[in-house]
Amino acid sequence: MRQFHIEKNDSGQRLDKFVTKSVRGLPTSLMYKYIRTKRIKVNGKRAEQKQMLEVGDLVEMYIPDEFFEEVSVDGELSRVKVNLDILYEDENILLCDKHPGILAHTGDKDEKGSREIPERETLIFHIQAYLYQKGEYDPQKEHSFAPALCNRIDRNTGGIVIAAKNAEALRAMNELIREGGVHKTYLCAVHGRMPKKEDVLSGYLFKNTKTKTVTVSKSPTRGAKEIKTGYRVLSVNYEHDLSLLEVRLFTGRTHQIRAHMDAIGHSLLGEGKYGVNKEDRTLGWRHQALYSYKVDFAVPDGHLSYLNGRSFTANRVGIRFLSLFPRY
Repeated sequence: MRQFHIEKNDSGQRLDKFVTKSVRGLPTSLMYKYIRTKRIKVNGKRAEQKQMLEVGDLVEMYIPDEFFEEVSVDGELSRVKVNLDILYEDENILLCDKHPGILAHTGDKDEKGSREIPERETLIFHIQAYLYQKGEYDPQKEHSFAPALCNRIDRNTGGIVIAAKNAEALRAMNELIREGGVHKTYLCAVHGRMPKKEDVLSGYLFKNTKTKTVTVSKSPTRGAKEIKTGYRVLSVNYEHDLSLLEVRLFTGRTHQIRAHMDAIGHSLLGEGKYGVNKEDRTLGWRHQALYSYKVDFAVPDGHLSYLNGRSFTANRVGIRFLSLFPRY
């Protein structure tokens, strides 16, 4: 029998969610059976799978030890040389500038080859190692929580990534993102000159789960979702026929900027999936020229209200394609 005393990071979640995170070797079907047959209890009483856990609760699990995975912290979390570009940090969140080529986390089904990349090379691993070495995160004392990313950026796209340092902040930030309280602005370099100085593009995006690509059309098609992409021209490189754009997403779909720009005939510099330009690679541009360079917060109330009105910007030095637009 194992006992779990519910602390702050474990509270505020359903019993079944807690068990899934804390006993990773336990099959889902068996977990529900154990809850139903009172082999998993809360405060010595029969519990429901949707029961919300509170600080001070005692969860008892009368299940075989073979389902429990022991956590080892004497390995790489303590030894890894942390490599992070931290833009902002407080007791709840951490903002990192992820550079192109870095994988946010392993197992991403939309990132080719992500499962073969060692976990120690991911952004989230370095964030967890950083907090562990600071004494702010100890896996041995956590039953169901680990510092986690609140937003995702493709491996070959650079930009600001938000990480939560505790469960309450993770829930608050995820809700804020869903409600539109986090505004991200992108920079990108595209081929050609845009027809307008500023515009909002509309279209319909269809995601092909087999090829892990998307297509954009002007008219609605079955299974496609409506998208809106706003842009503003910041500068033009006449020698290489490139335009520097500031982009705002009114909808957040997979590869939206990359596919939408290609659909209107202005594919991104260095693009490797949509509107590939072989000359780009010859010139050394092997990653799409796209950067999530700015984050603005609108948080009128709640746990993260102190972020209301705050804005954070990535370091221009790390945005390599800006060197093509010296006037910007």
